[in-house]
Amino acid sequence: MENESIKTLLTRRSVRKYKPEHIMEEEMEIILEAGKYAPTGKGTQCTKFVVVRNKAVRDKLSEINAEILGTNSDPFYGAPDLIAVFANSAATGTWIEDGSLAMGNLMNAAHAIGVASCWINRARQTFDSPEGRAMATAWGIPESYKGIGYCILGYADGDEPLPKPRKEDFVVYVD
Repeated sequence: MENESIKTLLTRRSVRKYKPEHIMEEEMEIILEAGKYAPTGKGTQCTKFVVVRNKAVRDKLSEINAEILGTNSDPFYGAPDLIAVFANSAATGTWIEDGSLAMGNLMNAAHAIGVASCWINRARQTFDSPEGRAMATAWGIPESYKGIGYCILGYADGDEPLPKPRKEDFVVYVD
């Protein structure tokens, strides 16, 4: 079966080496639009996206994230752009799942238009910290919104990784 949506889902990989140039604004808008249409529990649309293209802000988030991780390296792998994904923990019991689905839509949309991406963890710890919470508050993100993850974006510097073989017992059928 030849279907572009299925092809995108089967070929997207996490990229961990990026060129320094920002993605085009039009590409960012397409990616964000796809993220907005991710399913949410009870239709709450409880996610928020913060687009970070400012290098100083991006570097500060990287520094906080690296400290949480316990490393001196850049957890954002040099990606010039990122989307911090938040979800309203007071809206529904599925806020983590809602934010996770949004992350998936963002990454798959990016891949579909030739933009590399990777999910980076520790957004919750970042924005639960006093420094991170102050940043989120300055951006107008209410306290009930918790960090889900960072969708880093850019153009791959080199070939995208090849898929790893899938485990044998991935699927169980119950008849």
